Amino acid sequence: MSAARARAWLLTERPSSPLQAYLGRQYLNARRFLANRTATWGLAIIALLAFVAAAAPLLAPYDPIAIDLNRSLQPPSLSHWMGTDEFGRDILSRVIYGTRVTLYIVGLVLVLTAPIGLLIGCVSGYVGGWVDIILMRLTDIVLAFPSLILALAFVAALGPSVENAVIAIAITRWPPYARIARAETLTLRRSEYISAIRLQGASTARIVFRHIVPMSLSSVVIRATLDMAAVILIAAGLGFLGLGAQPPTPEWGAMLSTGRKYLLGAWWVGTFPGLAIFLVSMGFNLLGDGLRDVLDPRSTR
Repeated sequence: MSAARARAWLLTERPSSPLQAYLGRQYLNARRFLANRTATWGLAIIALLAFVAAAAPLLAPYDPIAIDLNRSLQPPSLSHWMGTDEFGRDILSRVIYGTRVTLYIVGLVLVLTAPIGLLIGCVSGYVGGWVDIILMRLTDIVLAFPSLILALAFVAALGPSVENAVIAIAITRWPPYARIARAETLTLRRSEYISAIRLQGASTARIVFRHIVPMSLSSVVIRATLDMAAVILIAAGLGFLGLGAQPPTPEWGAMLSTGRKYLLGAWWVGTFPGLAIFLVSMGFNLLGDGLRDVLDPRSTR
């Protein structure tokens, strides 16, 4: 099938199957997303992050944890593009390997928080009554505390490590997803097609999992993408305070904490990890804005 015929098949106003209608819709979404220049920049940054994390052993010029005191605090040069730290470790190699830690934290937090928040919000909004009251008051309690402060308390109780940092961040970040899913569900449960499904004898579980959750998913995906920048900043904050990844693991927040000691005499030690945090956070924000334009049913088409 030629490109022109494939495009005509996707854009037909009378699709012959649900699959054709779905693919046509996704094709239009992809065109709309790629037409947004800032969104494509965000996607490019995140794709670059994933590539660097996957190819870290090939891209890193040096061992990120190898100590050589003879080359400590060397400025950026042809042999060390981002200079070296106080132990003579190559900062470029450590920044490259730090992308793995960042993606690991972001991925685990997303897997833990988004499904939990989506399920709680959908059940709360559809069932209502005392179930809604209990779940939403629990959500309000968690929202009453600043995320970073609550994460600090949990990590202090569990002990400093990457895994405990992920658990602490996940505990503090699920309520916004529950709020969004509940708001979507309150609207959906009054719709005619949900009433028709209920009249056909569908159970509450079937309605929630087969109809409410898929319809609420787009809003949660948008929120999750925008939320990743905050997750990265909280993870970096925990690492900065020594409660995240432990030495000698290359983690951007911990590297930034070390760099503040040498900010005046060796600016490169903290500058490049800080730029990495800024760049990746900006990439997730740009990507989230683009996904919101594509997936939000209330946006102008």
